[in-house]
Amino acid sequence: MNPTLTLENTAYTLAQIPAMDAVQIALAGRSNVGKSSLVNALAGRRKLAKVSSVPGKTRSINFYRAEPFGFYLVDLPGYGYARASHEERRAWGNLLQKYLAGNKQLKALALLIDSRLPPQKLDLDLASFARQCGLPILPVLTKADKCKQRERAARAAEWRDIVGIMPIVTSSEKKLGIPALWDALARAAGATAPAGDAARQRRERREKRHEDHRSYRRHELGKHGAVLPSDQRNDGAAARRAAFRKNSAVQRGF
Repeated sequence: MNPTLTLENTAYTLAQIPAMDAVQIALAGRSNVGKSSLVNALAGRRKLAKVSSVPGKTRSINFYRAEPFGFYLVDLPGYGYARASHEERRAWGNLLQKYLAGNKQLKALALLIDSRLPPQKLDLDLASFARQCGLPILPVLTKADKCKQRERAARAAEWRDIVGIMPIVTSSEKKLGIPALWDALARAAGATAPAGDAARQRRERREKRHEDHRSYRRHELGKHGAVLPSDQRNDGAAARRAAFRKNSAVQRGF
């Protein structure tokens, strides 16, 4: 069973935020980070969250119920939109800060980060504020299909050093990292996956760890100008060739 998202509530002010006992995970990022596209990718739907060519269109707090887990994914207004008025930016910032600081059901902040950009001041400020609130941070790199793998690895390593956890690399267009992100969100919410999904999620976690290790190793080698010997670079190919030769020899013996 694939996870789903359903929009249940929308709030424009603190007074409109519904009282609820369910666990919440906040989703926050800059106004052009691709947050609406990521919500749609998570939901497996094209038009659940409105995607606009103009950044800063999400000006409300949107509460999506995540099933079958039972927690809420809370889409916060994007920040940093240059064309917004000073009063609008102040109001959004105040709404975001009060929601993050005063919500006992909020268990984590999924911080969306553009894979193409070095750490930005507003993102760093939000990460620092979340830590002050005692809120765990789940870093998520977006738009991974828009940059090279080496660039993604370097960005992931930078944010790992900043927040102490390896980011999840995603692409809404290519659906890259979406199962791994669902897994991380559910674990942050303390939710239990359905029994039928357990094996799949264990496999995806293993694949994610392997990919993180490979990306980090490529980044470190590139940073120091090192090149792996050909026998180490191609150890997987060499093993496959050896197996093929062995199998051919067996066939010739029949």
